[in-house]
Amino acid sequence: MTKEEAIQNFDPNGPGIKGNLFGLPYSTDNAEVVVVPVPWEVTVSYREGAASGPKAILEASSQIDFFIKEIPEAWKLGVSMADYPQNLYRENRQLRALAAQYISSVEYGEEEKDKLLLTKINEACESLNIYVKNTVLQYLNEGKLVGLLGGDHSTPLGLMRALGEQYQRFGILHIDAHADLRKAYEGFTYSHGSIMHNALKIPSLHRLIQVGVRDYCEEEKTAIANSAGRIKTYFDDDIKAAQYNGRSWDAICTDIIKELPPLVYISFDIDGLDPKLCPNTGTPVPGGLEFTQATYLIKQLVKSGRKIIGFDLNEVAPGHDEWDANVGARLLYQLCHWMAASQGKFTKGNK
Repeated sequence: MTKEEAIQNFDPNGPGIKGNLFGLPYSTDNAEVVVVPVPWEVTVSYREGAASGPKAILEASSQIDFFIKEIPEAWKLGVSMADYPQNLYRENRQLRALAAQYISSVEYGEEEKDKLLLTKINEACESLNIYVKNTVLQYLNEGKLVGLLGGDHSTPLGLMRALGEQYQRFGILHIDAHADLRKAYEGFTYSHGSIMHNALKIPSLHRLIQVGVRDYCEEEKTAIANSAGRIKTYFDDDIKAAQYNGRSWDAICTDIIKELPPLVYISFDIDGLDPKLCPNTGTPVPGGLEFTQATYLIKQLVKSGRKIIGFDLNEVAPGHDEWDANVGARLLYQLCHWMAASQGKFTKGNK
Protein backbone atom coordinates (compact mmCIF):
# COMPACT_ATOMS: atom_id res chain seq x y z
CA MET A 1 0.00 0.00 0.00
CA THR A 2 1.30 3.44 -0.85
CA LYS A 3 1.41 6.22 1.69
CA GLU A 4 -1.35 8.05 -0.18
CA GLU A 5 -3.60 4.98 -0.09
CA ALA A 6 -2.95 4.53 3.62
CA ILE A 7 -4.00 8.13 4.26
CA GLN A 8 -7.16 7.83 2.14
CA ASN A 9 -8.30 4.67 3.94
CA PHE A 10 -7.69 5.85 7.51
CA ASP A 11 -9.94 7.84 9.82
CA PRO A 12 -7.74 9.90 12.21
CA ASN A 13 -10.78 10.53 14.43
CA GLY A 14 -11.49 6.84 14.95
CA PRO A 15 -9.61 4.17 16.88
CA GLY A 16 -6.02 3.41 15.96
CA ILE A 17 -4.84 0.18 14.37
CA LYS A 18 -3.79 -2.25 17.09
CA GLY A 19 -0.22 -3.45 16.67
CA ASN A 20 0.91 -0.39 14.67
CA LEU A 21 2.95 2.36 16.28
CA PHE A 22 0.50 5.05 17.45
CA GLY A 23 -2.22 3.06 15.69
CA LEU A 24 -1.22 4.73 12.42
CA PRO A 25 -1.71 2.97 9.06
CA TYR A 26 1.93 2.89 7.95
CA SER A 27 4.70 0.36 7.42
CA THR A 28 8.44 0.93 7.24
CA ASP A 29 8.09 0.84 3.44
CA ASN A 30 5.86 3.91 3.17
CA ALA A 31 6.77 5.78 6.37
CA GLU A 32 8.87 8.93 6.48
CA VAL A 33 10.09 8.19 10.04
CA VAL A 34 11.18 4.76 11.25
CA VAL A 35 11.56 4.01 14.95
CA VAL A 36 14.05 1.21 15.68
CA PRO A 37 13.29 -0.73 18.89
CA VAL A 38 16.29 -1.97 20.89
CA PRO A 39 15.12 -4.05 23.90
CA TRP A 40 18.45 -4.14 25.73
CA GLU A 41 19.47 -3.36 29.32
CA VAL A 42 22.47 -5.58 29.94
CA THR A 43 24.54 -3.05 31.92
CA VAL A 44 21.85 -1.34 34.05
CA SER A 45 23.20 -0.61 37.51
CA TYR A 46 20.04 -0.31 39.63
CA ARG A 47 16.52 -1.42 38.62
CA GLU A 48 15.71 -3.50 35.57
CA GLY A 49 12.76 -3.09 33.20
CA ALA A 50 13.97 -0.80 30.40
CA ALA A 51 14.29 -3.70 27.94
CA SER A 52 10.52 -4.08 28.13
CA GLY A 53 10.05 -0.41 27.27
CA PRO A 54 9.83 -0.62 23.45
CA LYS A 55 7.06 -3.24 23.48
CA ALA A 56 5.16 -1.47 26.27
CA ILE A 57 5.30 1.84 24.41
CA LEU A 58 4.14 0.18 21.20
CA GLU A 59 1.14 -1.32 23.02
CA ALA A 60 0.26 1.94 24.80
CA SER A 61 0.74 4.11 21.72
CA SER A 62 -2.40 3.05 19.86
CA GLN A 63 -4.67 5.09 22.15
CA ILE A 64 -2.92 8.42 21.47
CA ASP A 65 -4.89 11.21 19.81
CA PHE A 66 -3.03 12.50 16.76
CA PHE A 67 -3.64 16.22 16.75
CA ILE A 68 -0.72 18.61 17.34
CA LYS A 69 -2.00 22.17 17.15
CA GLU A 70 1.18 23.54 15.52
CA ILE A 71 1.17 20.63 13.03
CA PRO A 72 -2.54 19.99 12.29
CA GLU A 73 -1.94 17.13 9.84
CA ALA A 74 0.87 15.51 11.77
CA TRP A 75 -0.67 12.04 11.41
CA LYS A 76 -0.18 12.19 7.62
CA LEU A 77 3.59 12.21 8.01
CA GLY A 78 3.98 8.45 8.17
CA VAL A 79 5.65 6.89 11.23
CA SER A 80 6.29 3.20 11.71
CA MET A 81 8.23 0.93 14.04
CA ALA A 82 10.75 -1.53 12.62
CA ASP A 83 10.23 -5.21 13.40
CA TYR A 84 10.65 -6.05 17.06
CA PRO A 85 13.92 -8.05 17.49
CA GLN A 86 12.75 -10.84 19.77
CA ASN A 87 16.10 -12.63 19.48
CA LEU A 88 17.85 -9.51 20.78
CA TYR A 89 15.54 -9.41 23.79
CA ARG A 90 16.31 -13.07 24.56
CA GLU A 91 20.07 -12.44 24.29
CA ASN A 92 19.67 -9.43 26.54
CA ARG A 93 18.02 -11.54 29.25
CA GLN A 94 20.82 -14.10 29.18
CA LEU A 95 23.57 -11.49 29.31
CA ARG A 96 21.77 -9.43 31.93
CA ALA A 97 22.01 -12.38 34.34
CA LEU A 98 25.77 -12.55 33.74
CA ALA A 99 26.13 -8.79 34.16
CA ALA A 100 24.24 -8.90 37.45
CA GLN A 101 26.65 -11.57 38.63
CA TYR A 102 29.63 -9.42 37.65
CA ILE A 103 28.16 -6.29 39.30
CA SER A 104 27.75 -8.28 42.51
CA SER A 105 31.42 -9.25 42.30
CA VAL A 106 32.38 -5.59 41.86
CA GLU A 107 30.31 -4.59 44.89
CA TYR A 108 32.13 -7.14 47.03
CA GLY A 109 35.58 -6.36 45.60
CA GLU A 110 35.85 -9.75 43.89
CA GLU A 111 35.66 -8.70 40.23
CA GLU A 112 38.95 -10.40 39.30
CA LYS A 113 37.33 -13.82 39.55
CA ASP A 114 34.73 -12.87 36.92
CA LYS A 115 36.93 -11.07 34.37
CA LEU A 116 35.87 -13.48 31.63
CA LEU A 117 32.26 -12.48 32.19
CA LEU A 118 33.21 -8.82 31.75
CA THR A 119 34.99 -9.57 28.48
CA LYS A 120 32.00 -11.51 27.17
CA ILE A 121 29.57 -8.71 28.05
CA ASN A 122 31.73 -5.98 26.54
CA GLU A 123 32.07 -7.96 23.30
CA ALA A 124 28.30 -8.54 23.17
CA CYS A 125 27.62 -4.84 23.70
CA GLU A 126 29.97 -3.91 20.87
CA SER A 127 28.12 -6.41 18.67
CA LEU A 128 24.91 -4.62 19.62
CA ASN A 129 26.42 -1.30 18.54
CA ILE A 130 27.28 -2.82 15.17
CA TYR A 131 23.77 -4.25 14.81
CA VAL A 132 22.18 -0.90 15.61
CA LYS A 133 24.47 0.98 13.24
CA ASN A 134 23.82 -1.42 10.36
CA THR A 135 20.06 -1.40 11.00
CA VAL A 136 19.72 2.37 11.06
CA LEU A 137 22.04 2.82 8.06
CA GLN A 138 19.62 0.68 6.05
CA TYR A 139 16.82 3.14 6.75
CA LEU A 140 18.98 6.26 6.46
CA ASN A 141 20.16 5.09 3.03
CA GLU A 142 16.50 4.73 2.02
CA GLY A 143 15.98 8.40 2.87
CA LYS A 144 14.10 7.75 6.11
CA LEU A 145 14.40 9.77 9.29
CA VAL A 146 15.33 7.48 12.17
CA GLY A 147 14.67 7.46 15.89
CA LEU A 148 15.74 4.77 18.35
CA LEU A 149 13.64 3.42 21.19
CA GLY A 150 15.56 1.67 23.99
CA GLY A 151 16.24 -0.14 26.22
CA ASP A 152 18.78 1.44 28.48
CA HIS A 153 20.78 4.50 27.52
CA SER A 154 23.70 2.50 26.11
CA THR A 155 21.58 1.51 23.09
CA PRO A 156 21.84 4.54 20.76
CA LEU A 157 25.62 4.59 20.26
CA GLY A 158 25.33 2.78 16.91
CA LEU A 159 22.84 5.38 15.67
CA MET A 160 25.10 8.21 16.81
CA ARG A 161 28.04 6.61 15.01
CA ALA A 162 26.01 6.21 11.82
CA LEU A 163 24.97 9.86 11.87
CA GLY A 164 28.56 10.81 12.65
CA GLU A 165 29.55 9.32 9.32
CA GLN A 166 26.80 11.16 7.45
CA TYR A 167 27.31 14.62 8.95
CA GLN A 168 30.57 16.54 9.35
CA ARG A 169 29.41 18.55 12.37
CA PHE A 170 26.49 18.13 14.76
CA GLY A 171 25.54 18.60 18.39
CA ILE A 172 23.69 16.50 20.94
CA LEU A 173 20.91 17.88 23.11
CA HIS A 174 21.01 15.48 26.04
CA ILE A 175 18.05 15.52 28.45
CA ASP A 176 18.79 13.36 31.48
CA ALA A 177 18.99 13.22 35.26
CA HIS A 178 22.54 11.87 34.86
CA ALA A 179 25.61 13.16 33.02
CA ASP A 180 26.51 9.68 31.64
CA LEU A 181 30.18 10.71 31.32
CA ARG A 182 31.77 7.93 33.36
CA LYS A 183 34.50 5.94 31.68
CA ALA A 184 33.51 2.25 31.59
CA TYR A 185 31.23 2.43 34.60
CA GLU A 186 31.46 -0.76 36.71
CA GLY A 187 33.95 -2.05 34.14
CA PHE A 188 31.46 -2.09 31.24
CA THR A 189 32.87 -0.29 28.21
CA TYR A 190 29.35 0.40 26.93
CA SER A 191 27.56 1.07 30.20
CA HIS A 192 24.37 3.10 30.21
CA GLY A 193 26.34 5.44 32.48
CA SER A 194 29.03 5.91 29.82
CA ILE A 195 26.97 6.71 26.72
CA MET A 196 28.07 10.35 26.45
CA HIS A 197 31.69 9.48 27.25
CA ASN A 198 31.54 7.11 24.27
CA ALA A 199 29.60 9.55 22.05
CA LEU A 200 32.31 12.17 22.53
CA LYS A 201 34.72 9.87 20.70
CA ILE A 202 32.76 10.56 17.48
CA PRO A 203 34.90 13.16 15.65
CA SER A 204 31.97 15.01 14.10
CA LEU A 205 30.24 15.54 17.45
CA HIS A 206 30.94 19.22 17.96
CA ARG A 207 29.10 19.95 21.21
CA LEU A 208 27.23 18.12 23.94
CA ILE A 209 24.58 20.24 25.66
CA GLN A 210 23.06 18.58 28.73
CA VAL A 211 19.80 19.63 30.39
CA GLY A 212 18.32 18.57 33.72
CA VAL A 213 21.37 16.78 35.15
CA ARG A 214 21.09 16.39 38.92
CA ASP A 215 22.94 13.17 39.80
CA TYR A 216 26.63 13.02 38.88
CA CYS A 217 30.04 12.16 40.27
CA GLU A 218 33.36 14.01 40.59
CA GLU A 219 34.76 12.23 37.51
CA GLU A 220 31.89 13.60 35.43
CA LYS A 221 32.17 17.13 36.85
CA THR A 222 35.87 17.07 35.97
CA ALA A 223 35.10 15.85 32.44
CA ILE A 224 32.74 18.80 31.94
CA ALA A 225 35.25 21.30 33.35
CA ASN A 226 38.10 19.94 31.22
CA SER A 227 36.13 19.76 27.95
CA ALA A 228 37.19 23.24 26.79
CA GLY A 229 33.55 24.10 26.25
CA ARG A 230 32.72 21.01 24.20
CA ILE A 231 30.36 19.96 27.01
CA LYS A 232 27.98 22.47 28.57
CA THR A 233 25.68 21.24 31.30
CA TYR A 234 22.55 23.00 32.50
CA PHE A 235 22.25 21.43 35.94
CA ASP A 236 18.74 21.04 37.26
CA ASP A 237 19.40 23.00 40.45
CA ASP A 238 20.77 25.92 38.43
CA ILE A 239 17.70 25.87 36.17
CA LYS A 240 15.41 25.84 39.19
CA ALA A 241 17.37 28.63 40.92
CA ALA A 242 17.08 30.82 37.82
CA GLN A 243 13.32 30.22 37.72
CA TYR A 244 12.94 30.95 41.44
CA ASN A 245 14.67 34.26 40.76
CA GLY A 246 12.16 35.16 38.06
CA ARG A 247 13.78 33.86 34.86
CA SER A 248 11.31 32.35 32.43
CA TRP A 249 11.63 28.86 30.95
CA ASP A 250 11.43 30.50 27.52
CA ALA A 251 14.55 32.57 28.26
CA ILE A 252 16.39 29.53 29.60
CA CYS A 253 15.45 27.56 26.45
CA THR A 254 16.83 30.39 24.32
CA ASP A 255 20.14 30.15 26.20
CA ILE A 256 20.27 26.37 25.75
CA ILE A 257 19.48 26.49 22.04
CA LYS A 258 22.10 29.16 21.34
CA GLU A 259 24.76 26.68 22.43
CA LEU A 260 23.77 24.14 19.77
CA PRO A 261 25.01 23.99 16.16
CA PRO A 262 22.61 23.92 13.18
CA LEU A 263 22.33 20.11 13.20
CA VAL A 264 21.13 18.51 16.41
CA TYR A 265 20.63 14.97 17.69
CA ILE A 266 18.32 14.60 20.70
CA SER A 267 19.19 11.97 23.30
CA PHE A 268 16.32 11.73 25.77
CA ASP A 269 16.54 9.64 28.92
CA ILE A 270 13.04 9.53 30.39
CA ASP A 271 14.49 10.14 33.87
CA GLY A 272 15.23 13.68 32.71
CA LEU A 273 11.57 14.22 33.54
CA ASP A 274 10.15 14.56 37.03
CA PRO A 275 9.95 10.98 38.40
CA LYS A 276 6.19 11.28 38.91
CA LEU A 277 6.08 10.92 35.11
CA CYS A 278 8.40 7.89 35.02
CA PRO A 279 8.27 6.22 38.46
CA ASN A 280 9.51 2.84 37.21
CA THR A 281 12.57 4.06 35.31
CA GLY A 282 15.80 2.39 36.36
CA THR A 283 17.41 5.26 38.28
CA PRO A 284 14.78 7.88 39.19
CA VAL A 285 16.00 11.13 40.73
CA PRO A 286 13.90 13.88 42.40
CA GLY A 287 13.59 17.08 40.37
CA GLY A 288 13.64 17.23 36.59
CA LEU A 289 11.49 18.66 33.83
CA GLU A 290 7.76 18.65 33.42
CA PHE A 291 6.49 17.04 30.22
CA THR A 292 5.47 20.36 28.69
CA GLN A 293 8.81 21.94 29.59
CA ALA A 294 10.56 19.23 27.62
CA THR A 295 8.27 19.51 24.60
CA TYR A 296 8.51 23.32 24.71
CA LEU A 297 12.30 23.08 24.49
CA ILE A 298 12.02 20.74 21.50
CA LYS A 299 9.53 23.03 19.75
CA GLN A 300 11.70 26.09 20.34
CA LEU A 301 14.69 24.18 18.98
CA VAL A 302 12.79 23.56 15.76
CA LYS A 303 11.48 27.11 15.58
CA SER A 304 15.06 28.36 15.85
CA GLY A 305 15.72 26.83 12.45
CA ARG A 306 17.90 23.99 13.71
CA LYS A 307 17.49 20.61 12.11
CA ILE A 308 16.97 17.46 14.18
CA ILE A 309 18.92 14.68 12.44
CA GLY A 310 17.88 11.84 14.75
CA PHE A 311 16.88 11.01 18.30
CA ASP A 312 16.69 8.33 20.94
CA LEU A 313 14.27 7.78 23.82
CA ASN A 314 15.45 5.47 26.55
CA GLU A 315 14.95 4.06 30.05
CA VAL A 316 11.15 3.78 29.89
CA ALA A 317 10.40 0.85 32.19
CA PRO A 318 6.77 -0.29 32.52
CA GLY A 319 5.41 -0.97 35.97
CA HIS A 320 2.13 -2.63 36.97
CA ASP A 321 0.13 -0.25 34.80
CA GLU A 322 0.61 1.67 31.54
CA TRP A 323 1.57 5.03 33.06
CA ASP A 324 5.29 5.02 32.16
CA ALA A 325 4.58 3.64 28.69
CA ASN A 326 1.76 6.14 28.24
CA VAL A 327 4.08 9.06 28.96
CA GLY A 328 6.83 7.50 26.83
CA ALA A 329 4.49 7.01 23.87
CA ARG A 330 3.39 10.64 23.97
CA LEU A 331 6.95 11.87 24.18
CA LEU A 332 7.91 9.59 21.27
CA TYR A 333 5.04 11.03 19.19
CA GLN A 334 6.32 14.55 19.79
CA LEU A 335 9.92 13.62 18.99
CA CYS A 336 8.96 11.93 15.71
CA HIS A 337 6.86 14.79 14.42
CA TRP A 338 9.02 17.69 15.54
CA MET A 339 12.05 16.00 13.97
CA ALA A 340 10.09 15.80 10.73
CA ALA A 341 8.96 19.42 11.06
CA SER A 342 12.59 20.50 11.44
CA GLN A 343 13.38 18.67 8.20
CA GLY A 344 10.62 20.44 6.26
CA LYS A 345 8.37 17.39 5.99
CA PHE A 346 5.21 19.45 6.54
CA THR A 347 3.86 22.37 4.56
CA LYS A 348 4.96 25.80 5.71
CA GLY A 349 1.53 26.54 7.08
CA ASN A 350 1.64 23.49 9.33
CA LYS A 351 4.90 24.29 11.03
